[in-house]
Amino acid sequence: MSTFSLFPIPTLPHHTSYAPSHTLSLLSPSSMNLLKLHHIPRRLSAVTFRRISISAAAVRQDTNLWSTTPLISVSPEAESLFHISIDVSDYPELASSYTKPGQYLQLRVPNVEKPSFLAIASPPKVAVNKGVFEFLVKSVSGSTAELLCGLNRGDAVELSQVMGNGFDLDQISPAETYQTVVIFATGSGISPIRSLIEAGFGADERSDVRLYYGARNLKRMGYQDRFENWASSGVKVVPVLSQPDNAWKGERGYVQAAFSRAKNIFTPQFTGAVLCGQKQMAEEVTSLLVADGVSTEKILKNF
Repeated sequence: MSTFSLFPIPTLPHHTSYAPSHTLSLLSPSSMNLLKLHHIPRRLSAVTFRRISISAAAVRQDTNLWSTTPLISVSPEAESLFHISIDVSDYPELASSYTKPGQYLQLRVPNVEKPSFLAIASPPKVAVNKGVFEFLVKSVSGSTAELLCGLNRGDAVELSQVMGNGFDLDQISPAETYQTVVIFATGSGISPIRSLIEAGFGADERSDVRLYYGARNLKRMGYQDRFENWASSGVKVVPVLSQPDNAWKGERGYVQAAFSRAKNIFTPQFTGAVLCGQKQMAEEVTSLLVADGVSTEKILKNF
C-alpha cells in the first residue's frame, strides 16, 4: 500500500494564518537532510492522489479526515506573504462545507506530520463555483508554512476538514440597525477579512465601515490591489504602518492606536467589530471598544 512516507516522518512546527496561535520551532539539520535524501515526487495523477489519501488516513488513523489535493499556484503577494491556490474540485463536500468567512482548516505538506492552521481567504462562493480554496500564508523560517510556500503548481498537499464557526454575522445584523462596523487586521490576519468583505456583509448598506489594516511597511502589506474594490463595496480601508518610510503620509504605529485617535463611535449599542490578527492587538482593541460601550457579543473573532 502506498503512503506518503517510507521512512519515519519528521515533525515540523505548524503555523497559524489565522486560527489559534501555536509555538514554532525549527527543523533540525538532520531532518532537512532527510527530506532532501528521501524526496518523493509530488506531482501526482488524480488516481494517485486518491490512493495516497486513503493510505495516509489508514496509516495515521487520525481523527481528522484528510483530502490530498494539488496546488494550482504559489505566488508572492507581499514580502514574506504568499498567495496559495488549491484545487478542491475533486472534493465537493469539502468545498461546500466552507460556509462562513473566518473558517479555517489544517494543511500538511508531504513527509511532514505537523500541520499549518490556515484561515481561508477566498469567499465561500469561490469554493462552490470554482472548486478552489485560496490562502494568504506567511512564510515563517523553519515552519510548515515555509515549506508550503516553496512548493510548485501540481505539488500535493493534504487538507483537513473545514473548522470553526466563522464570524457570527448575525450578531451585527441587520445592516440598517448596526450602521457602524470597525474591522481590524494585522499581517496575514487579513485573510479571513478578505473573505468577509468579498462574501458581502451589507457594507454598502451601512453608514460607517472601516478596516484598520496594520503591517510593518507597504512591502509587507498584502492585497493592496484589492483596496479599491473593497472601498467601492462600502469599506473604507485605513492602512496603518508601524515602520513606514519617510514618504508615508498615512497612519503610523499600530491599528489600536490609529483607532483610538479616530474613534467616532457615536452609537456603541449599534456598533459591531471584527478582529483578526495578533493577540495583543485583539485584546487592546477589545478593551477600547468595551470601554466605549460596545457589547462583547458584537466583537466578532474567528476562534
